[in-house]
Amino acid sequence: MAHIAVIGTGYVGLVSGALLSDFGHSVVCVDIDEKKIDALKNGEIPIYEPGLESVVRNNAYYKRLSFTTDIKEAVSTSEVVFIAVGTPPSDDGSADLKYVLSAATSIAECMDGYKVVVDKSTVPVGTGQKVKAVIRETLEKRGVNLPFDVVSNPEFLREGSAVQDFTHPDRVVIGAESERALEVMKDVYRVLFLNETPFVETDIETAEMIKYAANAFLAMKITFINELANVCERVGANVQKVAKAMGQDGRISSKFLHAGPGYGGSCFPKDTRALAQIASAAGAPMRLMDATVEANEQQKLHMVDKISSVLSSDLNGKKIAVLGVTFKPNTDDMREAPSLVILPELVKRGAFLAVNDPQGSKEGEWRFQAIKDSLSWHEDPYEAIHGSDATVILTEWNQFRTLDFSRYDELEAGKVLFDLRNIFSRTQLEALGFTYTGVGV
Repeated sequence: MAHIAVIGTGYVGLVSGALLSDFGHSVVCVDIDEKKIDALKNGEIPIYEPGLESVVRNNAYYKRLSFTTDIKEAVSTSEVVFIAVGTPPSDDGSADLKYVLSAATSIAECMDGYKVVVDKSTVPVGTGQKVKAVIRETLEKRGVNLPFDVVSNPEFLREGSAVQDFTHPDRVVIGAESERALEVMKDVYRVLFLNETPFVETDIETAEMIKYAANAFLAMKITFINELANVCERVGANVQKVAKAMGQDGRISSKFLHAGPGYGGSCFPKDTRALAQIASAAGAPMRLMDATVEANEQQKLHMVDKISSVLSSDLNGKKIAVLGVTFKPNTDDMREAPSLVILPELVKRGAFLAVNDPQGSKEGEWRFQAIKDSLSWHEDPYEAIHGSDATVILTEWNQFRTLDFSRYDELEAGKVLFDLRNIFSRTQLEALGFTYTGVGV
């Protein structure tokens, strides 16, 4: 059993800390936000992630998982300290490392013996060396010479399936500079090691690049199929059948070949911009990344044009039911969600929006504050649909896959469906009297 501290109780920190305690380790999660820590101590989970609440509560009950604002106590009682704080984008798209380096300083101020400091946050290449330098400088100021190692251990968690991803990962990446640190990290992930999970053992810089490369490639793949969908619409092809045939090629695979309104979330937008900035700063610009970022933003606006072209150019006075505002199903996260561009633009063109999302209203209420007078929230999708001129599906929650379209007459709703996730059949909807608009179909 390892004694582990996790600094930061955001999405990555809380999921990682909870699941590491579920592996049998003693884990203490640290945050400066007293209200958040008090809530976690009371079993209140600040994020929506299926399966996480029971993991947190079970391990807290068995004393394997605890929460504190006292970083000194957490660091002094742990051999392994994970840094899992935010790395928000700067104005130029690069990752802002102030929270990472601040955490590194705090760790060094509290160190009393050998520590393995693990970068779990998504950070650009070179961050590990910066963390090492900050720790060394802080120790020198203290007048002490304590041994430590810095490790890069990027996360590959998908929101909505993070528990499964952490316990059954495709691979575990460990970037380390000493055999001692590598052995400590193997002990941390011993449960996965014994289950023959592939381990990638490499240097710090390569580990840092792996995370960006993986996310950027997936974002590029989504953008490719979205742009191809737009071409398919012009030439009369069906992008779903094209994608299915493409995915049957083992070199390509079917994953992330689903046309839609553009990618969002906490990783893809931030990481594509960061990689583009890293490449430019290194004198080796990645034009594919620049194009991916630009095309993804255009895709969101293209969805608004699709809606306008069917309803009317100005949308003035139209009531539109919007189903789903989170960037993907099974999460309450709206960071960089396509809805953040699409909904304000619909309002700008004169529409009134009736919105339903199983988990998105809490965050959505403040994110859509600027258009609150033209937007209403509803607990039930049929309440949102009632009296609407059209329905737009923006997020493919399972609840929306089973909509009862026979109710549209009693709901006095217009039979116009914009299926921006392609979850329904055009043939079936048109047979029911609907005007159907998908993406690339």
